[in-house]
Amino acid sequence: MSITVVGSIALDSVKTPFGEAKEALGGSALYFSSAASFFTPVSLVGVIGEDFPRGDIDFLAKRGVDLSGLETAKGQTFRWAGSYEYDMNEAKTHATHLNVFETFHPKLSEAHQQAEFLFLGNIHPALQREVIGKVAKPLAIGCDTMNFWIQGSREELLKTIRLVDIMFINDTEARMLAGVPNLVKAARAIREMGPKILVIKKGEHGAMLFSGQTVFSVPAFPLEDVFDPTGAGDSFAGGFMGYLASKGDLNDRVLRRAMIYGSVMASFNVEKFSMERLKTLTKDEIEQRFKEFKKLSHYEELEA
Repeated sequence: MSITVVGSIALDSVKTPFGEAKEALGGSALYFSSAASFFTPVSLVGVIGEDFPRGDIDFLAKRGVDLSGLETAKGQTFRWAGSYEYDMNEAKTHATHLNVFETFHPKLSEAHQQAEFLFLGNIHPALQREVIGKVAKPLAIGCDTMNFWIQGSREELLKTIRLVDIMFINDTEARMLAGVPNLVKAARAIREMGPKILVIKKGEHGAMLFSGQTVFSVPAFPLEDVFDPTGAGDSFAGGFMGYLASKGDLNDRVLRRAMIYGSVMASFNVEKFSMERLKTLTKDEIEQRFKEFKKLSHYEELEA
Protein backbone atom coordinates (compact mmCIF):
# COMPACT_ATOMS: atom_id res chain seq x y z
CA MET A 1 0.00 0.00 0.00
CA SER A 2 1.12 3.57 -0.65
CA ILE A 3 1.93 6.45 1.68
CA THR A 4 1.50 10.16 1.09
CA VAL A 5 3.79 12.27 3.28
CA VAL A 6 3.34 16.01 3.79
CA GLY A 7 6.09 17.85 5.62
CA SER A 8 9.03 20.20 5.55
CA ILE A 9 11.94 20.20 3.13
CA ALA A 10 14.93 22.13 4.36
CA LEU A 11 18.58 22.97 4.01
CA ASP A 12 20.18 22.37 7.41
CA SER A 13 23.41 23.62 8.92
CA VAL A 14 24.34 21.36 11.81
CA LYS A 15 27.30 21.21 14.16
CA THR A 16 28.03 18.37 16.58
CA PRO A 17 31.13 17.45 18.62
CA PHE A 18 32.10 15.20 15.69
CA GLY A 19 31.92 17.64 12.80
CA GLU A 20 29.52 19.84 10.91
CA ALA A 21 27.48 20.07 7.72
CA LYS A 22 26.35 23.26 5.98
CA GLU A 23 23.32 23.66 3.72
CA ALA A 24 22.68 19.91 3.85
CA LEU A 25 19.45 18.13 2.97
CA GLY A 26 16.93 18.11 5.79
CA GLY A 27 13.28 18.37 6.71
CA SER A 28 10.74 15.85 7.93
CA ALA A 29 9.40 14.94 4.48
CA LEU A 30 12.82 14.02 3.08
CA TYR A 31 13.93 11.91 6.04
CA PHE A 32 10.59 10.14 6.23
CA SER A 33 10.41 9.47 2.49
CA SER A 34 13.92 8.09 2.33
CA ALA A 35 13.28 5.63 5.17
CA ALA A 36 9.76 4.59 4.12
CA SER A 37 10.77 4.04 0.48
CA PHE A 38 12.56 0.81 1.43
CA PHE A 39 9.20 -0.73 2.35
CA THR A 40 6.42 0.75 0.23
CA PRO A 41 5.61 3.32 -2.53
CA VAL A 42 5.87 6.89 -1.21
CA SER A 43 4.49 10.17 -2.55
CA LEU A 44 6.07 13.34 -1.19
CA VAL A 45 4.20 16.65 -0.89
CA GLY A 46 6.20 19.73 0.06
CA VAL A 47 7.64 23.05 -1.05
CA ILE A 48 11.15 24.19 -1.99
CA GLY A 49 12.59 27.49 -3.11
CA GLU A 50 14.26 28.35 -6.39
CA ASP A 51 17.66 27.84 -4.72
CA PHE A 52 17.09 24.20 -3.77
CA PRO A 53 19.63 21.76 -5.28
CA ARG A 54 17.04 19.56 -6.96
CA GLY A 55 19.65 17.12 -8.22
CA ASP A 56 20.55 16.22 -4.63
CA ILE A 57 17.28 14.32 -4.24
CA ASP A 58 17.55 12.31 -7.45
CA PHE A 59 18.32 9.31 -5.24
CA LEU A 60 14.73 9.46 -3.93
CA ALA A 61 13.30 9.33 -7.45
CA LYS A 62 15.57 6.39 -8.26
CA ARG A 63 14.21 4.66 -5.19
CA GLY A 64 10.68 5.11 -6.52
CA VAL A 65 9.54 8.10 -4.48
CA ASP A 66 6.89 10.11 -6.35
CA LEU A 67 8.07 13.73 -6.39
CA SER A 68 5.17 15.12 -8.42
CA GLY A 69 3.88 16.85 -5.27
CA LEU A 70 7.10 18.80 -4.81
CA GLU A 71 6.23 22.45 -5.43
CA THR A 72 8.85 25.06 -6.33
CA ALA A 73 7.87 28.51 -5.05
CA LYS A 74 9.48 31.87 -5.71
CA GLY A 75 11.97 32.60 -2.96
CA GLN A 76 14.38 30.66 -0.79
CA THR A 77 14.08 27.20 0.74
CA PHE A 78 13.34 26.72 4.44
CA ARG A 79 16.58 26.78 6.45
CA TRP A 80 17.45 25.61 9.94
CA ALA A 81 20.72 25.89 11.84
CA GLY A 82 21.46 24.09 15.09
CA SER A 83 24.01 22.27 17.17
CA TYR A 84 24.34 19.38 19.59
CA GLU A 85 26.59 18.96 22.60
CA TYR A 86 27.73 15.55 23.83
CA ASP A 87 24.15 14.97 25.00
CA MET A 88 22.81 14.28 21.52
CA ASN A 89 19.19 14.01 22.66
CA GLU A 90 18.56 17.74 22.43
CA ALA A 91 19.31 20.19 19.66
CA LYS A 92 20.08 23.85 20.26
CA THR A 93 18.47 25.97 17.55
CA HIS A 94 20.54 28.91 16.31
CA ALA A 95 18.41 30.08 13.39
CA THR A 96 15.14 29.22 11.67
CA HIS A 97 14.20 30.85 8.38
CA LEU A 98 10.86 29.55 7.11
CA ASN A 99 11.12 31.37 3.74
CA VAL A 100 8.78 29.69 1.20
CA PHE A 101 7.58 27.27 3.88
CA GLU A 102 5.89 30.15 5.74
CA THR A 103 3.09 30.43 3.18
CA PHE A 104 2.96 26.76 2.21
CA HIS A 105 -0.48 25.22 1.66
CA PRO A 106 -0.21 21.60 0.53
CA LYS A 107 -1.61 20.77 -2.90
CA LEU A 108 -2.71 17.14 -3.17
CA SER A 109 -3.38 15.48 -6.50
CA GLU A 110 -6.13 12.91 -6.86
CA ALA A 111 -3.53 10.15 -6.48
CA HIS A 112 -2.23 11.71 -3.25
CA GLN A 113 -5.74 11.89 -1.90
CA GLN A 114 -6.30 8.18 -2.52
CA ALA A 115 -3.26 7.00 -0.53
CA GLU A 116 -3.96 4.18 1.91
CA PHE A 117 -1.61 5.68 4.52
CA LEU A 118 -0.99 9.34 5.31
CA PHE A 119 1.86 10.80 7.35
CA LEU A 120 1.88 14.42 8.49
CA GLY A 121 5.34 15.67 9.32
CA ASN A 122 6.15 18.32 11.88
CA ILE A 123 4.20 21.24 10.40
CA HIS A 124 1.57 23.60 11.86
CA PRO A 125 -1.34 21.51 13.23
CA ALA A 126 -3.83 23.60 11.25
CA LEU A 127 -1.99 22.60 8.06
CA GLN A 128 -2.01 18.98 9.19
CA ARG A 129 -5.77 19.17 9.63
CA GLU A 130 -6.13 20.86 6.24
CA VAL A 131 -4.43 17.85 4.62
CA ILE A 132 -6.56 15.34 6.55
CA GLY A 133 -9.66 17.01 5.12
CA LYS A 134 -8.40 16.40 1.57
CA VAL A 135 -7.56 12.69 1.86
CA ALA A 136 -10.30 10.19 1.07
CA LYS A 137 -10.35 7.23 3.46
CA PRO A 138 -6.86 6.23 4.52
CA LEU A 139 -6.39 3.08 6.53
CA ALA A 140 -4.24 5.04 8.98
CA ILE A 141 -3.17 8.64 9.55
CA GLY A 142 0.09 9.25 11.39
CA CYS A 143 1.42 12.58 12.61
CA ASP A 144 4.39 14.11 14.39
CA THR A 145 4.55 17.27 16.46
CA MET A 146 6.97 19.27 18.62
CA ASN A 147 7.17 21.46 21.71
CA PHE A 148 6.77 24.62 19.59
CA TRP A 149 3.23 23.62 18.59
CA ILE A 150 2.38 22.20 22.03
CA GLN A 151 3.23 25.51 23.66
CA GLY A 152 2.13 27.97 20.98
CA SER A 153 -0.77 26.26 19.16
CA ARG A 154 -2.15 23.83 21.71
CA GLU A 155 -5.83 24.18 20.80
CA GLU A 156 -5.09 23.71 17.09
CA LEU A 157 -2.97 20.67 17.94
CA LEU A 158 -5.71 19.11 20.08
CA LYS A 159 -8.19 19.52 17.20
CA THR A 160 -5.77 17.76 14.87
CA ILE A 161 -4.78 14.81 17.05
CA ARG A 162 -8.46 13.93 17.53
CA LEU A 163 -8.39 12.97 13.84
CA VAL A 164 -5.22 10.85 13.74
CA ASP A 165 -4.68 7.15 14.36
CA ILE A 166 -0.94 7.12 15.14
CA MET A 167 1.01 9.83 16.90
CA PHE A 168 4.78 10.16 17.23
CA ILE A 169 6.16 12.32 20.03
CA ASN A 170 9.31 12.41 22.14
CA ASP A 171 9.31 11.83 25.88
CA THR A 172 9.75 15.49 26.87
CA GLU A 173 6.93 16.55 24.55
CA ALA A 174 4.66 13.74 25.80
CA ARG A 175 5.01 14.99 29.38
CA MET A 176 4.44 18.57 28.22
CA LEU A 177 1.31 17.72 26.22
CA ALA A 178 -0.21 15.52 28.92
CA GLY A 179 0.85 17.70 31.84
CA VAL A 180 2.10 14.74 33.89
CA PRO A 181 5.68 13.54 34.54
CA ASN A 182 5.07 9.78 34.32
CA LEU A 183 5.31 8.47 30.74
CA VAL A 184 2.76 5.68 31.19
CA LYS A 185 0.20 8.14 32.58
CA ALA A 186 1.13 10.65 29.88
CA ALA A 187 0.59 8.02 27.19
CA ARG A 188 -2.86 7.20 28.56
CA ALA A 189 -3.81 10.88 28.64
CA ILE A 190 -2.63 11.50 25.07
CA ARG A 191 -4.44 8.46 23.71
CA GLU A 192 -7.63 9.76 25.33
CA MET A 193 -7.14 12.86 23.18
CA GLY A 194 -7.58 10.79 20.01
CA PRO A 195 -4.70 8.62 18.73
CA LYS A 196 -5.31 4.87 19.11
CA ILE A 197 -1.59 4.18 18.72
CA LEU A 198 1.12 6.24 20.39
CA VAL A 199 4.87 6.03 19.85
CA ILE A 200 7.04 7.84 22.39
CA LYS A 201 10.61 8.37 21.18
CA LYS A 202 13.33 8.46 23.84
CA GLY A 203 16.43 9.15 21.76
CA GLU A 204 19.40 7.05 22.85
CA HIS A 205 17.08 5.22 25.26
CA GLY A 206 14.89 3.73 22.52
CA ALA A 207 11.14 4.05 22.00
CA MET A 208 7.85 2.85 23.49
CA LEU A 209 4.63 1.74 21.81
CA PHE A 210 1.22 2.14 23.44
CA SER A 211 -1.69 0.44 21.66
CA GLY A 212 -4.81 -1.18 23.09
CA GLN A 213 -3.60 -2.93 26.22
CA THR A 214 -0.08 -3.28 24.78
CA VAL A 215 3.03 -1.53 26.05
CA PHE A 216 6.09 -2.48 24.00
CA SER A 217 9.58 -1.08 24.49
CA VAL A 218 12.44 -1.14 21.98
CA PRO A 219 16.05 -0.27 22.82
CA ALA A 220 18.18 2.02 20.74
CA PHE A 221 20.81 0.19 18.73
CA PRO A 222 24.22 0.47 20.45
CA LEU A 223 26.49 2.44 18.13
CA GLU A 224 30.10 3.45 18.62
CA ASP A 225 29.77 6.47 16.34
CA VAL A 226 26.82 8.86 16.37
CA PHE A 227 27.56 11.84 14.14
CA ASP A 228 24.24 13.64 13.67
CA PRO A 229 20.84 12.82 15.25
CA THR A 230 18.97 15.32 13.06
CA GLY A 231 16.07 13.56 11.34
CA ALA A 232 16.31 10.40 13.44
CA GLY A 233 12.71 10.75 14.61
CA ASP A 234 11.45 11.22 11.06
CA SER A 235 13.50 8.25 9.87
CA PHE A 236 11.99 6.21 12.71
CA ALA A 237 8.50 7.25 11.61
CA GLY A 238 9.37 6.39 8.00
CA GLY A 239 10.50 2.90 8.91
CA PHE A 240 7.48 2.38 11.18
CA MET A 241 4.82 3.67 8.77
CA GLY A 242 6.55 2.17 5.74
CA TYR A 243 6.47 -1.30 7.28
CA LEU A 244 2.81 -0.89 8.31
CA ALA A 245 1.91 0.11 4.75
CA SER A 246 3.82 -2.86 3.33
CA LYS A 247 1.61 -5.17 5.43
CA GLY A 248 -1.61 -3.18 5.18
CA ASP A 249 -2.50 -4.07 8.75
CA LEU A 250 -2.30 -2.61 12.26
CA ASN A 251 -2.40 -5.78 14.34
CA ASP A 252 -0.17 -6.14 17.39
CA ARG A 253 2.43 -8.34 15.68
CA VAL A 254 2.83 -5.91 12.79
CA LEU A 255 3.05 -2.92 15.15
CA ARG A 256 5.82 -4.56 17.17
CA ARG A 257 7.86 -5.37 14.08
CA ALA A 258 7.24 -1.83 12.82
CA MET A 259 8.83 -0.53 16.03
CA ILE A 260 11.96 -2.53 15.29
CA TYR A 261 12.14 -1.34 11.69
CA GLY A 262 11.64 2.25 12.87
CA SER A 263 14.55 1.85 15.28
CA VAL A 264 16.66 0.27 12.54
CA MET A 265 16.14 3.23 10.21
CA ALA A 266 16.86 5.76 12.97
CA SER A 267 20.08 3.92 13.87
CA PHE A 268 21.38 4.19 10.31
CA ASN A 269 20.31 7.83 10.05
CA VAL A 270 22.61 8.98 12.88
CA GLU A 271 25.74 7.32 11.49
CA LYS A 272 26.51 10.24 9.16
CA PHE A 273 25.49 13.86 8.70
CA SER A 274 22.26 14.79 6.96
CA MET A 275 20.97 12.00 4.69
CA GLU A 276 24.35 10.70 3.60
CA ARG A 277 23.93 7.30 5.25
CA LEU A 278 20.35 6.87 4.04
CA LYS A 279 21.51 7.57 0.48
CA THR A 280 23.85 4.58 0.41
CA LEU A 281 21.78 2.23 2.58
CA THR A 282 20.64 -1.12 1.16
CA LYS A 283 17.74 -3.42 1.96
CA ASP A 284 20.19 -6.17 2.91
CA GLU A 285 21.79 -3.90 5.52
CA ILE A 286 18.36 -3.10 6.93
CA GLU A 287 17.41 -6.77 7.26
CA GLN A 288 20.76 -7.63 8.86
CA ARG A 289 20.36 -4.93 11.49
CA PHE A 290 16.76 -6.03 12.08
CA LYS A 291 18.12 -9.46 13.00
CA GLU A 292 20.74 -7.86 15.27
CA PHE A 293 17.99 -5.86 17.01
CA LYS A 294 16.12 -9.07 17.77
CA LYS A 295 19.21 -10.47 19.48
CA LEU A 296 19.51 -7.40 21.74
CA SER A 297 16.60 -8.34 23.98
CA HIS A 298 15.89 -11.97 23.14
CA TYR A 299 16.14 -14.45 25.98
CA GLU A 300 14.94 -17.93 26.85
CA GLU A 301 12.76 -18.67 29.86
CA LEU A 302 14.78 -20.13 32.72
CA GLU A 303 13.61 -23.31 34.34
CA ALA A 304 12.82 -23.06 38.04
